[in-house]
Amino acid sequence: MKRSKPPSSRRAEIQLLYQNYAAGLPTLPACSLLKFLHKEQMELTANEETVESLIDRYEIEETAIESRSMTFEGFFRYMESKDCCLFSQAHTSVYQDMGQPLHSYFISSSHNTYLTGDQLVGKSHLDAYVCALRKGCRCLEIDCWDGPDMEPAVYHGYTLTTKILFKDVITTVAQHAFEVSVYPVILSLENHCCQEQQEVMAQYLISILGDKLLTTPLDHSTGDLPSPNDLKYKILIKNKKLKPQIKTEDAAGAEESADEGGDDYDDDDEEDEEDEDNQTKAKFWSPRKAGSKKKVVVAEALSDLVVYTRSVKFISFDHSKDNQNYCENTSMAEKKARKLAKASGPHFVRHNQRFLSRIYPAGSRTSSSNYNPQEFWNVGSQLVALNFQSLGLPMDLNDGRFQDNGGCGYVLKPVVLMSSERSFDPSCSQHRLKPTHLLLKVISGSNLPVPRSGKALDPFVRVEIHGIPSDSRRKNTHTVKSNSLSPHWDADMNFSISVPELCLIRFCVRDQTGLLSSEFVGQYTLPFTSLKKGYRWVPLQARDGCSLDPASLFVFVWYS
Repeated sequence: MKRSKPPSSRRAEIQLLYQNYAAGLPTLPACSLLKFLHKEQMELTANEETVESLIDRYEIEETAIESRSMTFEGFFRYMESKDCCLFSQAHTSVYQDMGQPLHSYFISSSHNTYLTGDQLVGKSHLDAYVCALRKGCRCLEIDCWDGPDMEPAVYHGYTLTTKILFKDVITTVAQHAFEVSVYPVILSLENHCCQEQQEVMAQYLISILGDKLLTTPLDHSTGDLPSPNDLKYKILIKNKKLKPQIKTEDAAGAEESADEGGDDYDDDDEEDEEDEDNQTKAKFWSPRKAGSKKKVVVAEALSDLVVYTRSVKFISFDHSKDNQNYCENTSMAEKKARKLAKASGPHFVRHNQRFLSRIYPAGSRTSSSNYNPQEFWNVGSQLVALNFQSLGLPMDLNDGRFQDNGGCGYVLKPVVLMSSERSFDPSCSQHRLKPTHLLLKVISGSNLPVPRSGKALDPFVRVEIHGIPSDSRRKNTHTVKSNSLSPHWDADMNFSISVPELCLIRFCVRDQTGLLSSEFVGQYTLPFTSLKKGYRWVPLQARDGCSLDPASLFVFVWYS
């Protein structure tokens, strides 16, 4: 509908919709409200009962309630409620099948969880574990080093980061592990300790975690990993494990076991985890020292606590196919993972249909910056680990992805990544018979936060699609001058999306500060599959993920 003059506020926008459906009547009859729900909001299952319940919830004027109709104020309350939020309210609780093997899920994962700043001089802090767990993180990293008085310590090796005690980290995890999610927590140990201190670690894990700690396999003989449902309220240890056939009773045997186990135990893989610290070391210490990496041999007491998440070295997809056990997982730095994703996408996808794989940021990211996690979700990697303390686009995407399924930290991978019939290569354009067409009309904003200067914003909205490379796009509205309170764009954006089930949609409000410069104001990210059709409001969040309420956008969504 063409208008000569845009409405002055969202309230005025909603008033036009209301008048359109009230068709001259003083209030909106129940039948007209139902028509609005069907036609505009695409709430196709809505019926008379739905309308009755909306009137009961949002209408307060007695005469309207008696005549089963809605005043404008009632309609406005409904339009501003969670019922009209862009994010599907059905997805605010767990709705997915939680009975699939662990490798069938994306799992919210943190890297160097103990850090609150960068990797060279940042603070190691117990609060970082609490924050990650409260964000729904289910895989935490603990870097363990020998500490004084036989107390293992947690910090980033070869750097000036502060130290915290291993036992305090485990106590904190025990207290907060299941505050926001009942599903399993994986503790990814990056283990640099001597045998004696590893034994101390094992004792702490057993005594502090008690029956939360999974120490023996479950009674399920599927030859596959158990499900999140099977592992509710359980904490799993991810570490190297001694090979069973070389465990012997006598002391000589124990030594032999330690020696042989050493081949198998060189903690988290290829130039990996422990070598992450080694990469840091190489950068800031003399070359001679950097090379002198001591081999860590796993202590039997700690090895015994590893059940379903045994770390092994990644050699190749073929090697994994022939030799890797379902209880074994690999870990690799982003650069190697990126190469493999580009060169052998379908093999990577197939590998992740059987095994857990963890990706972590390059050791060269000393400022704890992050990579874009989408590129590794595209190949089905489950444990795509990010520095949770580093704010910006990657963490926005992570928060958006894991807002789904009730924020429980486990999101079922889409069928396209799990199908054994059809191979999937995310780096190729997917010539599906019919791509999904998405229309987003960015109508207006309201109550946008004013910068410290107090000057009104010159806001525009950038809409980004993050998915497989051929689906990833971004479009901007025009800029509205000096209007933070109720900027009006009325901008149509059309996107063609071939694999919508992998996509995230990010709305980013920016302040135009110069011809080619702009500054972040607020953002909101959600999975395409959680999008509601029709007239919806978009809550905005600050850089740290906190709500900027009442700041929001008003949009119209349609896809087919």
